[in-house]
Amino acid sequence: MPEPVPSRRVYLDHAATTPVLDEVVEVVARTMRQVGNASSLHTHGRDARRLVEESRERIADALRVRPSEVVFTSGGTEADNIAVKGTYAARVASTTAPGTAPRRDRLVVSGVEHHAVIDPVEHLVGTQGARVTWVEPDGEGLITPAALQDALARDGGPESVALVSVMWANNEVGTVQPVAELAALAHEHGIPFHSDAVQALGQVPLDLSVVDLGVVTGHKIGGPLGAGVLVAGRDQSPVPLTHGGGQERQLRSGTLDTPGIAGLAVAVEHAVEHQASHARHLAVLRDALIEGALALDDGISVSGPWTPGDVTRRLPGNVHLRVADCEGDSLLYLLDAAGIACSTGSACQSGVPRPSHVLLAMGIPEQDARGALRMTLGHGSGPADVETVLAALPPALERARRAHAASSRSRS
Repeated sequence: MPEPVPSRRVYLDHAATTPVLDEVVEVVARTMRQVGNASSLHTHGRDARRLVEESRERIADALRVRPSEVVFTSGGTEADNIAVKGTYAARVASTTAPGTAPRRDRLVVSGVEHHAVIDPVEHLVGTQGARVTWVEPDGEGLITPAALQDALARDGGPESVALVSVMWANNEVGTVQPVAELAALAHEHGIPFHSDAVQALGQVPLDLSVVDLGVVTGHKIGGPLGAGVLVAGRDQSPVPLTHGGGQERQLRSGTLDTPGIAGLAVAVEHAVEHQASHARHLAVLRDALIEGALALDDGISVSGPWTPGDVTRRLPGNVHLRVADCEGDSLLYLLDAAGIACSTGSACQSGVPRPSHVLLAMGIPEQDARGALRMTLGHGSGPADVETVLAALPPALERARRAHAASSRSRS
């Protein structure tokens, strides 16, 4: 018999992407009707340029940086690649002249980064001779200043480091990092600090002036897909990855997406303006969902830091559960059949049959890490969503555990 059609659908994957705000749709649609390349000198081009620069100023004000530091990109992944690869190339080049030593060929990177940072780092290691020191988190996914200090002191000391990279908030377990302290520590040694703040914007207070290179993107905050920002300090000169028209301080050549940039400005301003009230609303829902899930089953545990009501150590919209004797993918598909969209981790890793590198770095055994389930709340989420999930979890758990037991017997 076919599966019954869910009576209502619940979207709990806001960490992957969010529904676009109505006001963003309106401004993007309106701007798309206006012809003009922002690099052109005629009236239409100047009109497009004016809109781009006004958007840049609005975004800079919201992120507490200078307009000249806002570099528009296609999203978080491109921005992270420019920051990591470009800064590495620039720093290595500055220490290759005769008489300069040591060579700045080491990257100090947290072990819980998104693959938009991990993969560029591994590319540099594999093709450019880079060395990497991974900074391991504690059991809650936190990178402490002591752990960073220890990593800097290894393998040639701080003088060998090209870049430090620690994300502002983890995309899987929701841990918020002490970025200001970590950046200050890197700056004591004259090392630029990069932070992927994609998940943090709109959920925690965000001041990107404390880092040298910061990254945000639109589709995590109700903005358009394909529009993001690299905040690059005025003293930062990453080597560009693409060459062409020299747009965006020559860091990111290409015709500017004027409609996407206009929509991004609206979304960023909305996220910052409503951050505090949004965080309080999400935290109430998050706590109800976590507490309800823990009450349902002794085999459920929470990953990352969690104290009811807290909106500083954990993202207010993040629920990350581990379910014993269960595969996260099985739970995901069963909940999806019940009308609930969630995740087992970051979207780019969905469907890959291996446990999360974030959970393994936190010291969680592989078997426990396989039962991970991430549910992330956002604008539009409400108490009815929590009730629907808690009603759907018990039958989904039962079926997923039966499948896990049958699979274990077949392997033995």
